[in-house]
Amino acid sequence: MTGKTAPPAPAPAPAEPKKEPEPEKEPAPAPAAEEPPAPEHPPAADQPSAPTDGATPVPAAEGTPTSQEAPPAPPAEPQAPAPEPEKPKAEPPSSPLALAVEEVSENSVTLTWKTPEQTGREGLDGYVVEICKDGSTDWAAVNQEPFLSTRYTIQELSSGEKIHVRVKAVSASGASVPATLEQPVTIREILQLPKIRMPRHLRETYFRHVGDAVNIMIPFQGKPEPEVTWTKGGQPLDPDRVSTRTTGRDTIFFIRTAQRGDSGRYELTLRINGAEDKAILDIQVIEPPGPPQNLKLVDVWAFNVALEWTPPADNGNSEIKGYLVQKSDKKSGKWFTVLERCTRTSCTISDLIMGNSYSFRVFSENACGLSGKAAVTSEVAHIKKTKTSYQAEKIPQQDMMEPPKFTQPLTDRTTTRGYNTHLFCSVRGFPQPKIIWMKNQMEIREDPKYIAMTEQGICSLEIRKPNPFDGGIYTCKAVNPLGEASVDCRLDVKVPQ
Repeated sequence: MTGKTAPPAPAPAPAEPKKEPEPEKEPAPAPAAEEPPAPEHPPAADQPSAPTDGATPVPAAEGTPTSQEAPPAPPAEPQAPAPEPEKPKAEPPSSPLALAVEEVSENSVTLTWKTPEQTGREGLDGYVVEICKDGSTDWAAVNQEPFLSTRYTIQELSSGEKIHVRVKAVSASGASVPATLEQPVTIREILQLPKIRMPRHLRETYFRHVGDAVNIMIPFQGKPEPEVTWTKGGQPLDPDRVSTRTTGRDTIFFIRTAQRGDSGRYELTLRINGAEDKAILDIQVIEPPGPPQNLKLVDVWAFNVALEWTPPADNGNSEIKGYLVQKSDKKSGKWFTVLERCTRTSCTISDLIMGNSYSFRVFSENACGLSGKAAVTSEVAHIKKTKTSYQAEKIPQQDMMEPPKFTQPLTDRTTTRGYNTHLFCSVRGFPQPKIIWMKNQMEIREDPKYIAMTEQGICSLEIRKPNPFDGGIYTCKAVNPLGEASVDCRLDVKVPQ
């Protein structure tokens, strides 16, 4: 019977969808909608046993179409954003600067360098050191990760080995062009690095005159004995002009007869197994300059003369420091210096003597001295005599007559008995007025108690040891032919209690 009941099981499955409109039976299949993922798992192989449960397959059949209806309505895919304009690619950094060997030992070499001029926007990530054995073209990085120090020691090298070394600067934009040592480095111990002991007076431009001998000794140090090289402008020296001799401690630079063509920058280089030191010897061979050109007498007026000229055609291989200007009186014929180290190409000469005639000459001057010849004016300056007549200025006479007028009046005074007292006032007038002092409208005459004085318009009356009887109204009166004027004041004399 079990075998007969199994075939009709599929028939009721299609009849179930007719019951979907019934709202009361909708909740039953709801849990089955969450079970469709189960057939995807390995247990799906047990599905043939599912028909043993008559009720279970029916909801599974309803759940399957529910899960299939959900995928056809996926959410709309977002539109791809518009492509952004490409930003300009950042340039990699420039090469490290001044790569040099600092120290060499039996199994290591220490390098130093300087930061590149251009490091890029992002800055440096660091440096990578690479080496290559002499005779090979295979470069190998020594450090796995970039580092920011400008000093690095390459370890575990074989003694006697020759290696080429280069350093790259690395950033997010890429690696720079490598900075490479010019010479291979021999791995052997340097007991003393090469060092040039340039004398102090040779650290600046070394001046010599044409025809002088140049004999310079420059000491140095380094062990083992360094390789010494002299160059001028990057080229070897001309043995016909310059001789050099080198010992283990110094090098000698010699020119028998210096010429202007020997001027220039000479470079001394010391090398020991890749380590090196350099020094510059700047020599300038000079001679006296030529005379100024186009000396002209521009103007002559009163006791003055104006001169102009142009610089010499040959400055003697040295900057012109100034000009020496001299004058010569035709009567004496002797030359006298007027200006020294005149830095301009024009001047004015003053304080010349009236009636004399003058000639002028100008010398050029540089570090070597004055020019051998001078530029002389072709014209002569004549300082003419001029007749002068003096006429006294006519000053109109002014009427100075003025009647007396007091510019400072008398002021009331209070004094104590027994203490001398002074009365003051000031008056002006022309002719000088006569001064009359009065007390209570009575003229004070030759009384020893009073001393009257007048000086430069200041009138004073001294009352010696006054008493109460000397109090009253005092009047100063000024009289001249044009009129009179007067001022008065009160004087009180108190008796101390």
